[in-house]
Amino acid sequence: MSLRTGDGPPKGFGGVCAETPKVATAQIATSSLFTLPIYLKIVESKMPVRPPTRILVAEDDPDIGNLLDHYLKKAGFIATVVTSGREVMPHIKRDAPDLVVLDIMLPGLDGLEVCRAVRSDPNCTAIPIIMLTAKAEESDRIVGLELGADDYITKPFSPNEVVARVRALLRRAHRAAPADNRLTYGSLTMDVDRHIVKVNGEEVKLTAKEFLLLQYLMQHRGRVLSRDLLLSDVWSYSYTGGTRTVDVHVRRLREKVPMLADAIVTVKQFGYKLLDPAPASAKAAGKPA
Repeated sequence: MSLRTGDGPPKGFGGVCAETPKVATAQIATSSLFTLPIYLKIVESKMPVRPPTRILVAEDDPDIGNLLDHYLKKAGFIATVVTSGREVMPHIKRDAPDLVVLDIMLPGLDGLEVCRAVRSDPNCTAIPIIMLTAKAEESDRIVGLELGADDYITKPFSPNEVVARVRALLRRAHRAAPADNRLTYGSLTMDVDRHIVKVNGEEVKLTAKEFLLLQYLMQHRGRVLSRDLLLSDVWSYSYTGGTRTVDVHVRRLREKVPMLADAIVTVKQFGYKLLDPAPASAKAAGKPA
């Protein structure tokens, strides 16, 4: 067998290859091997880099903590495990995670109190929380959800299910987060950073708590929210004024923003819901009061 140097096809060979330009085989090899990786590096350098997703796991059982740490890191997340409830808030304030996996039965400060503390801090309220518990009673799950947990997983569980729930919750959180920190609902717009609410372009003056209550309703539109949950998340868990204060603030919102009179629905003996989608009256509302 002889080696050719790339000077065209053998004599007598016809067809397409007969018209192939005379390019040395070594030259083709060099071009194929080095040009493609360089091209890929250029393309990758121009692609936006998304920061890695950080997951904080609060679990006092070392076996479960190590298991979750392993599976979360295997799935591409940056996982940090703490073993005491009192470590959670300092860690969040020092290096805020994208999601918290929180065991209820934690030493020092139980998971329910930690959840309450996270939801009462304005800087942490948007962080998704998945609660873990060995308790299967419905009442325990309801308490966790009422305090602001986004999901609930009962032990024993599959670590792959936890990873799947984490991914699903993060997708929902990313979809819900407004890119410019503005919220819209019918003819109403809210600039969270500048603390401004407008209806049909005209500014409506709201108190701090009225603003926070409206923001919370808009961020959780379509969901039935109990008065206790609103007290916990808007007024903070330490507020002792009773659930009547929620009714008073809802009434004030309806008076100041008439388009909300039909949009905020009272759920008898439970709480309130902001309709989703907005009713026709909210889309074509008149001037605010």
